[in-house]
Amino acid sequence: MAQDHDRGPRPGREHHHGPALDHGHGPAQGHGHDHTQMDFSQMLPMLVQEAELFTPAYVEAADWLREQRPEPELIVDAGSGPGVISCLLAEKFPGARVVAVDGAEPLLAEARARAERLGLADRFSTVEAELSDGIGDVEYPADLLWASRSLHHVGDQRAALEGFVRSLAPGGTLALLEGGLPTRFLPRDIGVGRPGLQARIDAVHDEWFTRMRSELPGSVEETEDWPALLTAVGLRHTATRTFLLDLPAPLSDEARAFVVTALTHRRNGLAEGLDPEDLATLDRLLDPDDKAGVHHRTDVFVLTAMTVYVGVKPE
Repeated sequence: MAQDHDRGPRPGREHHHGPALDHGHGPAQGHGHDHTQMDFSQMLPMLVQEAELFTPAYVEAADWLREQRPEPELIVDAGSGPGVISCLLAEKFPGARVVAVDGAEPLLAEARARAERLGLADRFSTVEAELSDGIGDVEYPADLLWASRSLHHVGDQRAALEGFVRSLAPGGTLALLEGGLPTRFLPRDIGVGRPGLQARIDAVHDEWFTRMRSELPGSVEETEDWPALLTAVGLRHTATRTFLLDLPAPLSDEARAFVVTALTHRRNGLAEGLDPEDLATLDRLLDPDDKAGVHHRTDVFVLTAMTVYVGVKPE
């Protein structure tokens, strides 16, 4: 199988990192307006942290996909990031080869190292490619193509989907994870600042996301009706399912650390759009010495929902 993992990130092009903090798109991921300034070595621990914490939901999704496509020979993870889900797919489909595709070589290097640690390297490879150009050079068409929250970082999403379809084998399956619900960590009224903090953060984030989409190279507005979009590019929409991640309070140390990471990136990435009182509340929540902060609170949880849309290429 062809591999392409000798080149570093190329300036002025988009990169795709698979799972993302807090429902998949935002400055928490490091996808700022200047796509040439991302520090992948700094982002990598954050991406791994989230993907590993969210693994129970991805396991459910993979088990469900086994019912949709029982025995694929080749699986492509388009926008794989550090390969946490790529390796999970390799474990869930022991008869398949898996190719992780991403635009950032440092993340692909981590994916290869992870596959090696898990004993999957003999049927795991990587390709460095921008999803706007397709999935790069793989040896034969994919039987299952997984794209988790990577499509929305491509300016022309329909064109990218058309590229995915060209890379599918006849009868091949595309599993697209987009949308779902924002992640929640805190009750509406936390006793600090105005109630409804996370709802206001989400509103500012959605404005940011709209700007981010408009500034992508070749940006095209697209109604986020994912089943209709799958149909428009020639697939038969066969199923939609939403997977819940529910980590109730009291949280494990790992889950609490993720909440700190997620809120820190929201606070830093959306600071210009948040009002001063909400910024002050976030600063208190993130202060490890403040007993009202998330380091100490007993009511912190992680709750989110991720939606997967499945389309099948005609035989």
